[in-house]
Amino acid sequence: MINSSSDNVKKLNSINRRMFITSSLKFFIMVGLVSRLFFLQVKENKKYLTLSDKNRIREWKLAPVRGEFHDYFGNVIAGNFEAYQLHVIPEEVEDFRYVIYRLKDLLELSDKEFKKVLKKKNEIKPWETLIVSDNLSWKKFSKINNHLYDLNGVKPVVSISRSYPFREKFTHILGYVSQANENDVENNETIKKRFVPGLKIGKVGLEKSYENEIIGTNDIERYEVNAYGRRISQLEFQKGEKGKTLRLTIDTEVQKLSNELLKDQAGSICVMDIYTGEIIAMHSSPSFDPNLFVFGISKDDWQLIRNNPMKPLVNKTLQGNYSPGSTIKPIVALSALENGIINTNFTVKCTGKTEMYGQTYHCWKKKGHGFVSFRNAMKVSCDTYFYEIARKLGVDKLSETAKKFGLGKKVFGDLFDIEKKGLIPNTQWKKNALGKGWLLGETMITGIGQGYIQTTPIQLCLMTAQIANGGYKIYPKITVDSEKNENQADKFIQLYKDSKNIKLVQDAMFGSTNEVMGTSYRSRIDNPKYQFAGKTGTAQVKRITERDRELDLKTFEIPYEERDHALYIAFGPYKNPRYALSVLVEHGGNGSTTAAPMAKKLFKKIIDRHPLRQSVNNKKYLEI
Repeated sequence: MINSSSDNVKKLNSINRRMFITSSLKFFIMVGLVSRLFFLQVKENKKYLTLSDKNRIREWKLAPVRGEFHDYFGNVIAGNFEAYQLHVIPEEVEDFRYVIYRLKDLLELSDKEFKKVLKKKNEIKPWETLIVSDNLSWKKFSKINNHLYDLNGVKPVVSISRSYPFREKFTHILGYVSQANENDVENNETIKKRFVPGLKIGKVGLEKSYENEIIGTNDIERYEVNAYGRRISQLEFQKGEKGKTLRLTIDTEVQKLSNELLKDQAGSICVMDIYTGEIIAMHSSPSFDPNLFVFGISKDDWQLIRNNPMKPLVNKTLQGNYSPGSTIKPIVALSALENGIINTNFTVKCTGKTEMYGQTYHCWKKKGHGFVSFRNAMKVSCDTYFYEIARKLGVDKLSETAKKFGLGKKVFGDLFDIEKKGLIPNTQWKKNALGKGWLLGETMITGIGQGYIQTTPIQLCLMTAQIANGGYKIYPKITVDSEKNENQADKFIQLYKDSKNIKLVQDAMFGSTNEVMGTSYRSRIDNPKYQFAGKTGTAQVKRITERDRELDLKTFEIPYEERDHALYIAFGPYKNPRYALSVLVEHGGNGSTTAAPMAKKLFKKIIDRHPLRQSVNNKKYLEI
């Protein structure tokens, strides 16, 4: 009986222990569940609410609106227009094959266009945006919007694209925009931050140089979507800021005239204010329509541009390295005067050629000019005279003066990454670059702008401007009040030793244009309002043989690629100078017949428009 009672107690204790353990487990499980629910609903509330919203709310960044470019008078030369685009995100499409064929029918895509879309789809990740079209007509854009119920994952987008109303006239200044590629995004933090599929960015020119200032910030749209990813309603719209609008110093009317004057020719025209350094016109010919690049240039258009023998892709004003020919003579003369090598009474007898150590150096005039003095030598552009003063001067002193006046270095600094420095040689340069000593004959041909010396058209314009303003350094600029314009506090740097020497060169250039026998006399303007002073130049592109001299062919009888380049530099009005210019025509023959007549037309336009330019300056001053 006692054993039976003991067994019952043991069983009861065992049951109680089990119940206790079970109850404890239930308690701890309950506590754990309650704690977890509390943690999820209270502590992690924001996190899971955000995740929920991500399933319910979608955010789209829209392409930023680029700032515009205006000319000096406020005319839009690079603006924007609304472009209708169609985007598809492949991973959001339930049946991509159905959707893409549906779009083919709705947009009436050709087989070629359709294959191009499929190829693009295979080149991107499933979550990346496929741009089916980046420039739809309004009719097709509306049609797509009316069928969105049947087009899961398709997104019509109203974007802003670039427009160049003056087409090819500003191309080599502005450049163009095109779709950003991987390198563009990786190499620019601003582009990376504001990137959206189809973003257009500057590829060359000022569009590229000022990218960070004009790109703008993104508009952001937030939409509520259903389980299928279709938009239900717009929840928020965050407006981005348009990029900075930049005003250029360019006068569109002068730029247009420059374009017309160089029509069907390869070359460059530059016009500059000799005091402010403002670029009035800067045209490189031939040019091309930058609008062709905005939505991707076709193969046919690209081949036409790329294979044009006149090289429209090359900015001849900034990239073209040319022998300056006789346009260097004002600097040679100035250097000789400044260094006391010659005075105005120094004369040389020109017989048409000079013999030196068995080498013959020819003057452009076969029979020679006879005895010529400083002023007359400049007027008739006597090569023999400049051979002699270059010989006496030496290349190192000539190089020093040329560099002072802006030759041999970039005019715009780092503004244009394509700009070339040119080359102003000296004895040390040749030793370092070629490992050879300098020869006297090389000094002589440098004195007439041949040999190693290379300049760009914009450098020649700057050189002329600084001669015209009395010999003071200026800092050329192409934008008004831009952050990239250099501090010009020291702009009154004097480039001469004796102002009398500058005046002598100015006067000699006047004679070259306005007096009988002057090389550009036929292009003179007698009216003092428009009267200008200048210097012609003819730069050889090949060595002239004795046979060539005997034949003495006219320009039109010589193969195009063997014809000399024609150059001209000038400033005016002569009595009260304000503007300088340079003209270069590739294979144009000679400066007096090809380049100088262009300057005559340009000065009439430039000086007639000067009061308008001044009125803009005065208005700006009054506003300040």
